Amino acid sequence: MYAIIRSGGHQYRAEVGAFLDVEKLPHNVNDSIEISDVLLVGDGETTVIGQPFVEGAKVKATVVEQFRGEKIIVFHYRQRTNYRKTNGHRQYYTRLRIDAIQK
Repeated sequence: MYAIIRSGGHQYRAEVGAFLDVEKLPHNVNDSIEISDVLLVGDGETTVIGQPFVEGAKVKATVVEQFRGEKIIVFHYRQRTNYRKTNGHRQYYTRLRIDAIQK
């Protein structure tokens, strides 16, 4: 069984036992959370598509880790004007372990 969930403006495919790296959520490590923004639930035979969400469907997950991603270099350049600017960015992430999917 799998589900498509929405978190932080992105959509993720969640399966039981899988780990997902989503944008930072305001929860502590080892907290159990419930995600109700379920867009689609499917198993081998049937697929339920929400409009926009599947009624009564929830995904239960546990926060495993709060961490930061790799550094991304942002470089701005304009030719013939001697304009160069370099910035760096590291995004905050939350790692979730999917525990259960309820239809």
